[in-house]
Amino acid sequence: MKYQQGLQSFILLPGISCPLLKRIFLNKQVQNISQQIVDWYKKYGRHELPWRRNITPYRIWISEIMLQQTQVKTVIPYFKNFLKKYPTLRKISQASEDEIMAQWSGLGFYRRARNIFLTKEIIKNDFNNIFPKTYNEILSLPGIGKSTAGAIMSLAYLTPKPILDGNVKRVITRLVNKGIKPIKEKEFWQISEKLLHTKDCFSFTQGIMDLGATICTPTNPDCHQCP
Repeated sequence: MKYQQGLQSFILLPGISCPLLKRIFLNKQVQNISQQIVDWYKKYGRHELPWRRNITPYRIWISEIMLQQTQVKTVIPYFKNFLKKYPTLRKISQASEDEIMAQWSGLGFYRRARNIFLTKEIIKNDFNNIFPKTYNEILSLPGIGKSTAGAIMSLAYLTPKPILDGNVKRVITRLVNKGIKPIKEKEFWQISEKLLHTKDCFSFTQGIMDLGATICTPTNPDCHQCP
């Protein structure tokens, strides 16, 4: 990535144990990288994905759960069918566990469907069928970790929170890890938060995921197309 030229200038990032990773881009460089990802997403992002239209916390939640350990192309038809059957949180609140499992059939990792059932029960009983609006409330729901909670906050509520899926980890690794020792999980989170575009967290979050999925791929990355 061409931004690696900027690694000659650093600021200290407190709390990171690795001496080399204690240094990360100057604030201006971080802003430039984040803005480039936002601009790239607006021009080249996968805007056609069904969960990126008619955005609600419910739709983002379902898509994020489905995308856990499953490729986008596999999720698309399941997401469409699931939302056709259960278009709203109020509609799914009436579904039984068996009905949700049946709708999930074939997608695999069925614990995710079980967690959807458990979560919608909590939302129905504790939140009056309104999706929680705070990070900690969302994080407390079954099957939702820090990255999923961050995605829901950034995409549905436009509240900037870092995410850290496999695509984001790969982008970060190639951006800052030039042959040094492996980055620790805590350090990944700190770097992800440092890179976060606070003024357009929606485009940045979608963009860094798309960048990892389409350009910064595990094998044969298309570095010449990297923003």
